[in-house]
Amino acid sequence: MAMPDWAGHVERELERYRDGEQRLPDAADPDSRQRQLTRMGNAAGAAGLSLLMDGRVDGASEWFHRAAERYRESMADAPPGSWGRPIGAMKALVIAGDWAGAEEAARWALELGAADAESPIGRYAGSLALLVLGRDPDAGLLAGSLREREDFPRDVADALATLAASDRLGYVLAAESVLESFETREEYLEDIAVADTVLVLEALAARRELAAQLSSPLLPSSS
Repeated sequence: MAMPDWAGHVERELERYRDGEQRLPDAADPDSRQRQLTRMGNAAGAAGLSLLMDGRVDGASEWFHRAAERYRESMADAPPGSWGRPIGAMKALVIAGDWAGAEEAARWALELGAADAESPIGRYAGSLALLVLGRDPDAGLLAGSLREREDFPRDVADALATLAASDRLGYVLAAESVLESFETREEYLEDIAVADTVLVLEALAARRELAAQLSSPLLPSSS
């Protein structure tokens, strides 16, 4: 398996971000603006992941923070139910290791109503937010409702629920399944082959002394 050109990925995503910055619509066109801000958030997050995989941790943190800022900025004019924005912000800040920032983003997600959402993606946002804030009993209840749905990945729901229950064996099995789902897929967001969901789960697990200590070409060597 050929090693990805992470430096090349970084340059590509930085160029996409800068291009988006130059063509960002003003407030008179709020729908186009929120879409462009989201694209910029995606590019910034992809740059952060590429920098992380390339061993450039400080640079990665800077771009994860930019991703979180753009996702949050885009939410003001986003359609109802755009839960990918707060999820993206929380994930970026968790991977960056900025727990104070992640907790603030989690509170924001809950203020938006994530814990009461009907959609699975909204409940996912709520579960993540509650885990980031250490509200594990509440997170367990919400994640448990995701386990019962056919329109949400069961292994991700299992990972969230077992983290909330401090069930290390259950968590390790679920996290391994989530990682395998990344390793066997053919397409990745922004074409960046990184198991970002696993990075977030492992960061949450490490805070609870439950980490699975997984290794994969889709994870940084220091994960």
